[in-house]
Amino acid sequence: MTLKAGIVGLPNVGKSTLFNAVTRTQKAQAANYPFCTIDPNVGVVTVPDERLYVLQKIAKTNVVIPAAIEFVDIAGLVKGAAAGEGLGNKFLSHIREVDAIVQVVRCFEDADIHHVSATVDPVRDIEVITTELVLADLESVEKRLDRQTKQAKRGDKEAIAEVPVLQKMLPVLNAGKPALLCELSAEEKAVARNFQLLTDKPTIFACNVKDTDLATADQNRYVQAVRDYAQTHLACEAIVISAQIESDLVDLEPEDAKAFLADLGVPESGVGALIRATYHLLGLRTYFTAGEKEVRAWTIHAGDTAPKAAGVIHSDFERGFIKAETVAYDDLVRCGSVAAAREKGLYRIEGKDYVVKDGDVLLFKFSV
Repeated sequence: MTLKAGIVGLPNVGKSTLFNAVTRTQKAQAANYPFCTIDPNVGVVTVPDERLYVLQKIAKTNVVIPAAIEFVDIAGLVKGAAAGEGLGNKFLSHIREVDAIVQVVRCFEDADIHHVSATVDPVRDIEVITTELVLADLESVEKRLDRQTKQAKRGDKEAIAEVPVLQKMLPVLNAGKPALLCELSAEEKAVARNFQLLTDKPTIFACNVKDTDLATADQNRYVQAVRDYAQTHLACEAIVISAQIESDLVDLEPEDAKAFLADLGVPESGVGALIRATYHLLGLRTYFTAGEKEVRAWTIHAGDTAPKAAGVIHSDFERGFIKAETVAYDDLVRCGSVAAAREKGLYRIEGKDYVVKDGDVLLFKFSV
């Protein structure tokens, strides 16, 4: 399961620099992962997870395969995109295809890098993009509501279920707010997923700062403004990155990269935090398989049961699921081996109803 996160932003905010750096850096660090650039603006990046390398020592294997996310570099948006300005409709259709949005906002001054609005104001930039996405969604909801109201009168069950949800969303979008903020029950949310609304996608903000400002980003007034706005208006988080530093790190060996970051006074570049935050934003969790052949991270959704988790490896595993042998990552590390975990009663047999937890180390038994 490789889910997509779309990187969006106004022109000249560092969006493509970040995309190029993220995908190239991950390629350099993941020799065992089949990195691919699917087309010029799509790249698969690995999810940093130190647990893999601890398990590697326990399993005594040379092969480590991390989990992955697909990042899509979406063309720079301009004001009026909802009305077809710039790449307009093409831009919006690319966003429709992703599972989450990473919005890059410029949080630095630089006279040499032109800003489309002439001045740096990340909150204004966020509102420009939010407005365009809301306008596109508003048009989509109005059309769908008109169509489904007619269908509901004819007794169409799908339309009957959709109309009240669309009616709830309309005033939220009319107020200029994202659909994500519309209060819906679990059943209504399931219905709303069919609408594929742009503002119903989970969003994270990447505050792009200068390389010299990364260590002191918490004092950066632009970063503070984005964090406040994101929490207050959109109920989401903001991660600090420096696209310039990411570019500088691309060609460095891991040890040299660590030394370079230490000189700047930061523990990690920001991309690791961004990738992990995006992974969790998508509601994803990781379980592991560990043996002499390989240690591998597998991606599931929070709340998935053991058969569903088995199906990520192969559909036969889910279809013929018998049981899962499992041990929690922390317990396995504390014990030092599966045998020791088994002796202490920490290695368990779980059935079809078991909800897999992040960090579980699993072995599936199945019969087809």
